Amino acid sequence: MSKLKIAIAADHAGFKLKEDLVEYLGKKKYYIKDFGTFSDESVDYPDFGHALAEAVLRKEFDIGISLCGSGNGINMTVNKHKEIRSALCWNEKIAELARSHNNANICALPARFISREEAKDIVDKFLNTPFEGGRHKIRIDKIPVRNPK
Repeated sequence: MSKLKIAIAADHAGFKLKEDLVEYLGKKKYYIKDFGTFSDESVDYPDFGHALAEAVLRKEFDIGISLCGSGNGINMTVNKHKEIRSALCWNEKIAELARSHNNANICALPARFISREEAKDIVDKFLNTPFEGGRHKIRIDKIPVRNPK
């Protein structure tokens, strides 16, 4: 079985933790594409979130990981893309449920509120939890907004 292809992006607040995760996942032999940012200079999270979401939508990557200070801004950004289901994950159980029940394809991390070790554990859980399908698939199919006729 081949390893997942992972896209990752962060703003300045998530930069350091992103760098740690890129190194950690690289040692696990995942294919990783870093969409930036590449320093801790102030930047706007949508610039990196949109690029990440578009790459996941084009199926260039299996999973995305996004980071910003609270995780909320970049999470809101990527969720503007149809068929992206990004989940703000601050512990392993949330990451597990995001994958098993919601088939989330992007894991948003709150870089200022979790440790490096917590981030690794959350990402490992997110990457290794399968989608359960069944009743959860029915619910996911109801997420897109339908235009009234």
